[in-house]
Amino acid sequence: MLVKTFASAVNGIDAQTITVEVNAGGTVQMGKIGYYLVGLPDNAVKEGYQRIEAAVKNMNLKLPRVKIIINLAPADLRKEGSAYDLPIAIGMLAATDQVNIDHLHEFIIMGELSLDGSLRPIKGALPIAIQSRKEKYRGIILPKQNAREAAIVNDLEVYGVETLGEAINFLNGDLKLEPLVVNTREEFFDSQDYNTVDFSDVKGQENVKRALEIAAAGGHNAILIGPPGAGKTMLSRRLPSILPPLTLHEALETTKIHSVSGLLPANTALVSSRPFRSPHHTISDVALVGGGSNPAPGEISLAHNGVLFLDELPEFKRTVLEVMRQPMEERRVTISRAKISIDYPASFMLVASMNPCPCGYYNHPEKDCVCGPGIVKKYLSRISGPLLDRIDLHVEVTPVTYDELSNYDPPRETSKDIRERVLKARKIQEERFKDVTGIYSNAQMPSRMVREICTINQAGTTLLKAAMQRLQLSARAYDRILKVARTAADLSDSQEIKIEHLAEAIQYRSLDREGWAG
Repeated sequence: MLVKTFASAVNGIDAQTITVEVNAGGTVQMGKIGYYLVGLPDNAVKEGYQRIEAAVKNMNLKLPRVKIIINLAPADLRKEGSAYDLPIAIGMLAATDQVNIDHLHEFIIMGELSLDGSLRPIKGALPIAIQSRKEKYRGIILPKQNAREAAIVNDLEVYGVETLGEAINFLNGDLKLEPLVVNTREEFFDSQDYNTVDFSDVKGQENVKRALEIAAAGGHNAILIGPPGAGKTMLSRRLPSILPPLTLHEALETTKIHSVSGLLPANTALVSSRPFRSPHHTISDVALVGGGSNPAPGEISLAHNGVLFLDELPEFKRTVLEVMRQPMEERRVTISRAKISIDYPASFMLVASMNPCPCGYYNHPEKDCVCGPGIVKKYLSRISGPLLDRIDLHVEVTPVTYDELSNYDPPRETSKDIRERVLKARKIQEERFKDVTGIYSNAQMPSRMVREICTINQAGTTLLKAAMQRLQLSARAYDRILKVARTAADLSDSQEIKIEHLAEAIQYRSLDREGWAG
């Protein structure tokens, strides 16, 4: 008897429907294997037979000793992972008249089986559910731990089951299950949780707070340079608390990435706050941008719509940093293999921190640097010019004085106060770029658009020319200064870029100054 069930394969952050064809019949010759699985399965799929056999036996069912051929179509697409256990098991039992086949064509079925018949959660439930609705399936049957995630998709019946027996009884009509319903918008707004850290905890460092406010308002990349203990990491970790909240579209896109990576917590429906990823400096280039033998999203994709924080930037391997250059420009990364090419979104804000030298005390107001001649310049040269070219704000962080640390009197601005100004600036940019596809913030403007939008008067031109000459700023600083000045003007609700906005932007180009490192 031939039976078809339907499963799904995740490709990048999208899914593709897989037809599981099971043909059971014919006798098995003595000494021959009666089970054949074809259709480019990997080892995890092949090993599923042992899990299925034990699960079926422990559910008091049986697999008849007949020849069983299973084809996973399309046969030229590689099938990976253990989530095919449930659709294969259902197909085998249906082909031997133990499961009703009347409604099999209406459902996508996914799930990994334990030996006792219980189901383990799978990766990529959200993109699978989205594809199921797109192809007009009535519903999806999957492990209960993934039900809330899949139920975010409207107009699709989502049935979460705990065991193989529950799935069989439901399909046979012996068990009535109610589809899980999740109000997507209500779930999104109720679960929005802002960071527990707050800028009001930070004492002093007003210049750095202002720089991070500009970075958040314009979507600019930033690097913080200062001695150990000056607060670089503490300040960076508070940046997400002043970024605009995720939109529902951004939340769904971010959730898809975390879902296919298997990083979405059990019984979680949506990622509702902006990601903050902080990989260690020993990370490999594949782990950072994605890929591997079984391609998976890297840290830059997991930081999509959020912040990628690279602490101690010069300690990262040169090759690791260089692979970020193209994704930072295109805001996506393409992983190419011989038979497949996968795109992962990677629109993130890069925030980095670094010591000014190996000992950490170059330019320190009180402590002496013990690094030898040329050591500081060699240390800073670990960061290539092309990468530095993509960082708009270079912020020098100085240590906080004792008086500032011990002063509890003046009230400090909260992240909520700063966020309100950021949101106003973002609304101005939203209106500015409403007719331009793919550009949402000042940092994303190409050079041609910078010339059109970031116009300055004669006084500003004179100031910028003097700054380029006297501070020996490099040519790559020109566009960056204009973009940052435009954001500073937006924060002050100014139609024009005034001279004070330009002056503020110029001071954020520390690493472009010739001779800064001696």
